[in-house]
Amino acid sequence: MGAAVSRENCGIDVAVDGPPKRVYAAYQPAIEMAHALGITDRLVGTAFLDAQVLPEYVDQQKRVDYVPSLPSREALLEKQPDFVLSGFNGFFAEQGADSSVGTRASLRELGVESWIFSPLCPSEDGLTDQSIDPATVTVENVYQDLRDLGVLFGVEDTARAVIADLRERIAEVEKRVDGAERPSVAIVSPNEDGSYGTVSGIDFGSHIIERAGGRNVFADLSDTRNIDIGAEELVNRDPDVILTDACCNADMTTRDAQADVDAILRDPALADITAVADKAVHPFLFADRSAGVRAAHSIEQVAALLHPNLVG
Repeated sequence: MGAAVSRENCGIDVAVDGPPKRVYAAYQPAIEMAHALGITDRLVGTAFLDAQVLPEYVDQQKRVDYVPSLPSREALLEKQPDFVLSGFNGFFAEQGADSSVGTRASLRELGVESWIFSPLCPSEDGLTDQSIDPATVTVENVYQDLRDLGVLFGVEDTARAVIADLRERIAEVEKRVDGAERPSVAIVSPNEDGSYGTVSGIDFGSHIIERAGGRNVFADLSDTRNIDIGAEELVNRDPDVILTDACCNADMTTRDAQADVDAILRDPALADITAVADKAVHPFLFADRSAGVRAAHSIEQVAALLHPNLVG
């Protein structure tokens, strides 16, 4: 057993007496970060992928137990984890729409430490993402998670290498799009009632757009990460580019998002939007706007769509 270490995460001091040996990872960002940090062999379970893991993690993911739905508290505890890593705070939210395993404080009473990705820190343990502080939703917070988890898991060198790779790739994109005209972008998903879901200014997707050389046409909205709007509002904002927001299946790729592209292009209420008229509606995945080690991949992908002559 190594020396005790601690790190603050979302207002909670996370302390371990040695590198956790039995880690449960919930949601895409947590699962991919666990693989990136090289702790695949410590994963006792994974749950709820929104899309296929990045190609570099496919082999690792095949080696771990996976369930498509979030586990109940009882099912989680049956795995006997000593650490729970979650990409979203709904896993611990008492009033969330997702399956909750209880608050982080209640898990700690059982000897299980936990971590929420800091770009989605709630203002209080047990709350949903409706209580997120917009100031925390940044790429820098992803780096901080990597640093802190590197210390807790005893893999500081690996964490530094992952951060260096992300920084280099993102900086290269920003260099290429510097000075270019910034098209307006909306990340949109069709709802069954004819309305649309869109990404606000406090969602990580907004930072992806900005780093990729665009601007979120809904950046001024900040009540929650995900906001439902009518077709009329989308027409009024008139984005130059629309990205879909397809989710949620462990086998999902951008090919599966084509159905949403077609639905948007076929909607007569959206016919006069610049993005629709120019057929600048592109398949994009919810997983690609989630804060985590996928950030560089997502920024490169969006930049190639917005500035194909600069980023290829």
